[in-house]
Amino acid sequence: MGTQALTQLGLFLGLLLVLAWPLGRYLAAVMAGTSRVVTGPLGGIERALYRVAGIRFDEEMGWQDHAKAVLLFSLVGVLFVYALQRLQGMLPLNPQGFGAVSPDSAFNTAISFVTNTNWQGYAGEATMSYLTQMLALAVQNFVSAATGIAVVFALIRGLTRHGVGRLGNFWVDLTRSTLYVLLPLATLIAVLLIGQGVIQNFDGYRIAHTVDAVEYSQPRLDAEGNPLLDAAGALQQQVVKQHEQQLAMGPVASQEAIKMLGTNGGGFFNANSAHPFENPTPLSNLVQMLAIFLIPAALCFAFGREVGDLRQGWAVLGAMTLLFVAFALAAIWAEQQGNPAWNAFGVDQQASSLQAGGNMEGKEKRHGIVASGLFATVTTAASCGAVNAMHDSFTPLGGLVPLWLMQLGEVVFGGVGSGLYGMLVFAVLAVFIAGLMIGRTPEYLGKKIEAFDMKMVAIVILATPMLVLAGTAVAVMSPAGLAGIYNPGGHGFSEVLYAFSSAANNNGSAFAGLGANTPFYNVMLGVAMWFGRFAVIVAVLALAGSLAAKPRLAVTAGTLPTHGPLFVVLLIGAVLLVGALTYVPALALGPIAEHVALRR
Repeated sequence: MGTQALTQLGLFLGLLLVLAWPLGRYLAAVMAGTSRVVTGPLGGIERALYRVAGIRFDEEMGWQDHAKAVLLFSLVGVLFVYALQRLQGMLPLNPQGFGAVSPDSAFNTAISFVTNTNWQGYAGEATMSYLTQMLALAVQNFVSAATGIAVVFALIRGLTRHGVGRLGNFWVDLTRSTLYVLLPLATLIAVLLIGQGVIQNFDGYRIAHTVDAVEYSQPRLDAEGNPLLDAAGALQQQVVKQHEQQLAMGPVASQEAIKMLGTNGGGFFNANSAHPFENPTPLSNLVQMLAIFLIPAALCFAFGREVGDLRQGWAVLGAMTLLFVAFALAAIWAEQQGNPAWNAFGVDQQASSLQAGGNMEGKEKRHGIVASGLFATVTTAASCGAVNAMHDSFTPLGGLVPLWLMQLGEVVFGGVGSGLYGMLVFAVLAVFIAGLMIGRTPEYLGKKIEAFDMKMVAIVILATPMLVLAGTAVAVMSPAGLAGIYNPGGHGFSEVLYAFSSAANNNGSAFAGLGANTPFYNVMLGVAMWFGRFAVIVAVLALAGSLAAKPRLAVTAGTLPTHGPLFVVLLIGAVLLVGALTYVPALALGPIAEHVALRR
C-alpha cells in the first residue's frame, strides 16, 4: 500500500465532506419546506404540478398510505418501462432501428430500473433506442432515487415526531427531491462530464477508419450459414482483416450524471464507466465517484439537523466512513498483489504494469489499480453498480470486497435514501443488543424499541439474505441456472452468488462471466430485485409509523448515548456481525475457496 492509494482516498473523502455538508443543510430545508427555492417562484411550479395531478399536498399520510403510494407508483413505472421496450421499434429517436426487446429481458430491465438496481443483462448500445434510454431508463433513474429519499425522510419523521401517526406526504417528498435536488445537481454534473469528453448527441452511429487492421478468426460457413468442418472434424477457421470500427453515439452525459447521482448504475454502453465515452479522464472518474456518495453523505447531515442533534448524523457518517476506508484499502491491496495465476507463466506483474504493479486484467490504464479498486468499493458500498473495471477479473480477495459490501445491505453510505434508512435500522438493532447486554429497555433518540419494531428490523435485515441465498441455491441446482455458468469451480459459484447479491440488494453490478440474459435468470433476478427493494421499504415505513406514534422518553443517567465513539463501535459491530454470520459459509465456497486454490 503506497502513498498514491492513501492520497487518492484522502482527497476523495476530503472533497466529499466539503461538498456534503452544505448539501445536507439544503436537503433538510427543502424537505421541510422552509428553503427559499420552495417558498419562492419555483414553489409555484411545484404547486401547479400538484393541481394537475390532483394531489392534496397539505395532507399527510400514515405509513400504510405511504407504502401504498410507493408500491402503486413503482408498479406503474414497471408497466411503462416494459411497454416502451416492447414498442421501441415503432417509436421515434431510434436511428439504429432497434426492434422490440424480448419479453423476459424487458421484464427484468423494467423491474431493474424501477427498483434503483439497474442490472443490465443486455448491451445498451446494441439494444436500446435513444427514446428508451431517456424516457424509460433515465426517468426512472430520477424517480427511483427520489423514492428512496422520500422513504428515508418518512423514517426520520418517525424518529422526530411523537404521539402522531403521520409521516409527511410521499408525493410531496418525491416531487421536491426531484425538482429541487436531483434535477439541478444532475444538470451540473452532466455539464462537467461533457467538458471532460463524455458525449451528448442524437447522431446515428459512426464508422471510424482505423490506421491498423483489426485481425480476428471466425469459423467458415457454408451457403446455409452452417460451420464447415475439416477432415479431422475440427472447425475450419478464416482470418478476417477489418479497417473499420463502429462508434456508438447518443445522449450519454445526461444519463451518466443521474446514473451516478441517483446511485443507479445503468450504463449507456455495455462497458459502463470503463467506456471512454462514459468516463474518459481521471477527473471524470473522480467526479463520478463523488456523485455516487454525495447525497448519501449529505443525508447524514440532514438527519442530524432533523433530529436536532448534529452529533447523531456525525456518528452514522463516522461508522460508514470507517467501514468504507477499511474495505477500500483491502480492495486496493488485494489488486496490487497481482494475480498468482500469472506467476506460473513467469510474468513479472510488478514490472509489466504501468500502475506500480499488480493485477491490471480487466482495468483501464487511464484509471489504474488504485482508482479502479476505489471505484469498485464506492459503487458497491453505495447501491450504484456502475463499474470502471471488470469485477470478474479482480483477484479472489479483491472480488470479495465488492461482493461482501453488497451483502452487508449496502449501508456503507449506501444508495440514495436506502443507505441511511438501512443504517438507521442497524442503529435500532445496535441499541437493542446494547439494552439486552445491560438489562435496560432499549431506546433510540428517545423512542422505546419494542417487539413490533424489532420484527420490522428483522424483516429488513433478513429479507435480502433469504433472497440471495435461496436464489443462489436454486440456480446452482437447476439445469437452467447451471447453463449460464461458463467458469467452473469456486469462481463460477462466486458469479452466481454475486448476481443474486447484486439483484436483491439493488446494486446492479455483475461478475460478467455469468450468462444471465436468459429467461431463467431474467425472471429469478427480477423477483429478487422487486422483493429486495419493496419488502424492505414496506418494513421501514411500518417501523417509521410505529416510532412516530410513540411518546418521547426523557433522557436519564441510564440512557445509552448514540452519538459517541462507543455507539459507533456498536453500530459497526452490528453491521459486520450480521454480514459475517449470514454470508461467510457462502463466501467460503466462492472467493475464499478460489483464493486458497490459486495458492496451492
